[in-house]
Amino acid sequence: MNPLRIAVGQFASAEDWAVNLKTCQELIDRAVAGEADLLVLPEGSLALFVDEPRRIREAAQPLDGPFVSGLVERTRGSSTTVIAGVHTPAEDGRVLNVLVAARDGEIVATYTKLHLYDAFGRRESDNVVPGTNAPVVIDCAGWKVGMMTCYDVRFPELARLLADQGAQVIALPTAWVRGPAKEWHWEVMVTARALENTCYVAASGECGRRNIGSSMIVDPLGITRARLGDAPGLLWVEASADELAAARLSLPVLENRRFAVDPRLERHV
Repeated sequence: MNPLRIAVGQFASAEDWAVNLKTCQELIDRAVAGEADLLVLPEGSLALFVDEPRRIREAAQPLDGPFVSGLVERTRGSSTTVIAGVHTPAEDGRVLNVLVAARDGEIVATYTKLHLYDAFGRRESDNVVPGTNAPVVIDCAGWKVGMMTCYDVRFPELARLLADQGAQVIALPTAWVRGPAKEWHWEVMVTARALENTCYVAASGECGRRNIGSSMIVDPLGITRARLGDAPGLLWVEASADELAAARLSLPVLENRRFAVDPRLERHV
């Protein structure tokens, strides 16, 4: 395999989707200009409502709405795969938290967040319907890229299921909320998912007044190869097939494990 050139974009979402679309399009342009194979953007890139979470229902747009259409169209003529998080309307009046993977003017895959952030005094499920889809892995420039969203990273079985499907990279859009020890949790979880599955993890964290930012790319041996702070930015890492193979040869945890992960959902929310 050729190296996979990964870009991770970080920005502070505004409440106006048009402002966020422009920001995402600018990051796409920079990633394409830098010949990125993969660009990972944050969860909830469409809009942010800090004080009135229910307004996310009003802000949600379908996949053929102006926000996603604007993202997808910006990829036209490029081989860069862009993964970003949006909210789409659900049948019961709530929304779905969806990752969209776009390339060359088309949506190539979607993933609906399985684990909702009902923790630390917050209840994402009040306004969001959890996904019931199987884990999603896509082809990207000859590599296998798995997708998961924010709170999903606290559940190692999902990352392992992605590895079972051949994932060599995990794309992780997030909006990691600030709080006591939360940045430490972030670093530990992202690093653990990379190390225990000997894969790259490209984690995009929304920054701003609510979230920590701290986007990072971790390699298959758990080494942070690039990281941002709490300001907007774009970071780059070139994933190496030789490095991946060497890591899996020296640390063959995927071969040495004794238990399989059951892909059936434990419960429906």
